[in-house]
This record gives sequence, C-alpha cells and structure tokens, in this order.
Amino acid sequence: MANSLKNIVKYRWLIQQLVGRDLKVKYKRSYLGYLWSLLNPLLMMIVISTVFSYVFRYSIENFPIYLLCGSVMFNYFSESTNMAMTSVIQGSGLIKKVYVPKYILPLSRIISSFVNLGFSLLAVVIMLFITRTPIRWTIVMFPIPIIYLFFISLGVGLFLCVLATYFRDAIYLYTIFLQALMYFTPLFYPVSVLPEKIQFIIKFNPMYHIITFFRDVVLYGNVPSVRDNVVCIGFAVLSMLVGTYFFRKHQKNFLLYI
Repeated sequence: MANSLKNIVKYRWLIQQLVGRDLKVKYKRSYLGYLWSLLNPLLMMIVISTVFSYVFRYSIENFPIYLLCGSVMFNYFSESTNMAMTSVIQGSGLIKKVYVPKYILPLSRIISSFVNLGFSLLAVVIMLFITRTPIRWTIVMFPIPIIYLFFISLGVGLFLCVLATYFRDAIYLYTIFLQALMYFTPLFYPVSVLPEKIQFIIKFNPMYHIITFFRDVVLYGNVPSVRDNVVCIGFAVLSMLVGTYFFRKHQKNFLLYI
C-alpha cells in the first residue's frame, strides 16, 4: 500500500494528463461541453419524476430531490466503473511503450468521473434552491458518502478491469448487471414499499447505504449513526481489498491479452 501511494505521487503528472484527456474526449465537439454533466441529471430528474411522482406522491416528500440525490450517486458509480473496466484495454498503447504502474489507468478513470460528479452535485444545489428545500447544517457532511463511494468504485473498477481484460464478454454482462442493480437500488421508489424479505436483501447492496447516507445529510437533515458509517466503511474496505488483490495478482499477464 505504501509503495502504491508513492507511485501515485510519482506519476501524478501522468494521472493529470490521463484525466484531462478523458474529459476532453468525452466532450469533444460538444457545444455545451461540461454543462452536460450539469444538465444530464437535471433532465433525467424531470423525465423520471414526471412519470413516478404521481405513483409515489404520497410516499416520498420532495420527490425530485429524492430522485436527483439517488441518481447522481448511482450515475457516478456506473460511469466510473464502466470507464475503469476498459482502461487497460484502451490504454494498451501506453502500456506496451513505457513502464507505468498499470493501476494508474483505472485510477485515472475513476478520478475523471469524479470530476464530472462535481458538476452533477452543482445540479443538486441548484434544485435545492429552485424547490426551496430547507438547507440544513448536515449538508456539510455530504463529502463523507462521496468519499466512501469513491473507494467502493475504485475497488470494483480494479476488479472489473481484470475481468474485461481477460474476458471481453464481461463488458456486456456488466451492462446487464448495472441495469439490474439500478432497479435493485431505491432510486425512484421508497424501500418501504417492498416486502420485508426484499428489504433485507437490498441491505446487502452498498449503493443503498451510500445513497441513504447522502439523502440523510442533504435532504432530510439527519446525522448518520456510527453504524451507518461502519457499514459504508466496511463496503469500501472490502471493495478495495478484493479489487486490489485481484488486480495485483493478474496484472502481470495483461500484455498477453491486450
């Protein structure tokens, strides 16, 4: 771990260049550019809230913000892990030419997606003012669930990077998995509408805990308990341990598959 941190500092210039490249490529030839990171969650919120606000109008207070808080966090997880998944494949030219720690590639993708998250969070702030949602002091705690999610996404991204490099079909299977995970996460419905058995199963979904944490501090003004933090930290640590171990064990054979 110490050696990995030293390499991150040593190759920080390369990480900056890779992150900058990802951002430029994403918005290449786009007139609105970075504004799409702001507009996309707002437009999705309008569309989905129009459909589901009638269904859940009695169950969820301030449904647009409820939906936006969940979708912003889930979209970051989805985008960052998808980008990290193909990072070694798309960075094969760099790996073949010069030596760089291979985990720099998925890490840079997670960070570039993290920058996009910043614009999406601005959309949340804008909607809080538009809907005249009370701004409570707990909102200052919003970075905590985001930090947890960053490490969860990094661990998952490292794991998926190995799978995609060895088995290209994993890329398509993960798309299906994300769709299932989206419906398995209470983004646009309250978890209370589900049977108790299903609610118990959903609690094994780390995105449920991260999104609930984020909504508590931003929307409801609740201070998450020690248990809430321990659960989120547990998922982050588990993700990093599994992802790092899996990546370090199999990275030596990447050149044979790219």
